[in-house]
Amino acid sequence: MLKKVILVFCFLFTSIVFSQTIQTTIDSTQIKIGSQFNLTIKANVTQNDKVVFPEGQFFGQLEILESYPIDSIKNENKLELIKKYGLTQFDSGRYVIPPLQVIINNKTVRTDSFAVMVNPVVVDTLKQQMYDIKSIITVNKPTDYFWLYVLLGIIAILGVGFLLYYFIKKKQIKKNEEDEILFASPIEKALSQLQNLEGKELWQKGETKAYYSELTDITRYYLEEAVAIPAMESTSNELFDTLRTTIKKKKIKISQDILDKFKKVMANADLVKFAKSKPLDFEIENDKKMIDSFLISIDKAIPRTDEEKENLFTEELKRKRNRSQKMKRIGIPLTFVFFLLIIGGVFIGVTKGTDYIRNNWLGHNAKSLLNEEWIISEYGDPAIIISTPKVLKRISDERIQNNLPSHVKANAKFMYGSLLDNFSIILNTTAFKDTTVVDLNQIVEYDLKNMQTLGAQNITVKEEDYEDPKGLKGKKAYGNFSVINPLNKDTQLMSYELYVFSQPGGAQELFLIYRNDDEYAKQIMERVIASVELRKTAEK
Repeated sequence: MLKKVILVFCFLFTSIVFSQTIQTTIDSTQIKIGSQFNLTIKANVTQNDKVVFPEGQFFGQLEILESYPIDSIKNENKLELIKKYGLTQFDSGRYVIPPLQVIINNKTVRTDSFAVMVNPVVVDTLKQQMYDIKSIITVNKPTDYFWLYVLLGIIAILGVGFLLYYFIKKKQIKKNEEDEILFASPIEKALSQLQNLEGKELWQKGETKAYYSELTDITRYYLEEAVAIPAMESTSNELFDTLRTTIKKKKIKISQDILDKFKKVMANADLVKFAKSKPLDFEIENDKKMIDSFLISIDKAIPRTDEEKENLFTEELKRKRNRSQKMKRIGIPLTFVFFLLIIGGVFIGVTKGTDYIRNNWLGHNAKSLLNEEWIISEYGDPAIIISTPKVLKRISDERIQNNLPSHVKANAKFMYGSLLDNFSIILNTTAFKDTTVVDLNQIVEYDLKNMQTLGAQNITVKEEDYEDPKGLKGKKAYGNFSVINPLNKDTQLMSYELYVFSQPGGAQELFLIYRNDDEYAKQIMERVIASVELRKTAEK
């Protein structure tokens, strides 16, 4: 029995001692709206104890303005930890700081609770003259010339790239001239001359006869140098007969089909030069291709000595070198320009911030918006209080504002995004001059028809009654629709949620639209609707 009494006494003693390790005080029990008061928590522990103080944005309904660093006072083997918080509230009334949890060595200790009175600021309307609320004035946005500087910077970088290309090309040409790079074979000369002939665009300008004359002369020069036949002094028939005889004599293996097509091209050239024939465009192009094929085929078929083969190998090396030079004079400037653009992009990101780049050039994706700090704001009259990733933009339509029905006092519309974006938010508020109560079903029908005029197709509709957490009742419509992107003609499946509320003297509408396949956009919509608070007209 004595042991049980001792155990109970020890338990009570340790509990009392442990509860005394936490002290909580506030420096004021009454404040004015928005004024700061301090909450202080002291923990008397040993140096080996691990203490975790409470954190967050709110303690009950009181907002934490600042969480100060932990102070410590050492006394022998004891340690006093002091944690201070700056709190406030922006609405008048009585608020309670609830018991807060302080964790000491994985054990939870609760602080004392305190009541704080937040007093309103008294405004003397007898001594201070009151004025009507002024109408909204449109202020022109200051001109931002930063984009012009960016454009000039890009032009300068491209100019540097072009100068670098020109310098490299000029240096390569000079080096090739110093190496005395000449045409080492008849075929290389002939193909280069054919390329130059195409660059003159003779037949495109109507000079078909001159074109065929140069085309056949290039071929004849090649045959004289490569096959050693008197091609320039021979007629087309004589040339063909001599060529056929030489092919047999030198054992040049070339197909009869190639020879027949070559003979046909020479005959066409004679008709153009002497009979004033006018072949069609595709016939001219086919004749040029045939000459290319003939020259390459006969050059490959000519038997060569080891020295001639070595010359051909040298030609191949030159062609590879020319390709390598071309890649250098294009690749080096492009790499340099790309590097400068990256440096410029990093500089803009550092000086202007990533938000500036996303807002003006890249745009936001749903994931980035979901993780950013959101904005709580009040829109329209009667107002909708809502939390969104970006501020909604007021949509002004003078035609609608100038033609409001007689019983409507004011109408306001706010929007973020569009029907083709990953998600969009639309707010619409209407204030009446009297206690008119509108039909919610008519508003839903009107909004869905308006969505159809904006490009929505195949709209599915489900309707149900809705009540917000504060008891304001309304109508909810939701479903899917498809929309065609005008840029790529792709069809995108979208989801929508429409919330409509009506009360004597006003109506409020909230339209949420998001892509079906974007999970982050869906999470944004869920977070938006969870944040909605609706003002009643009687609260004004």
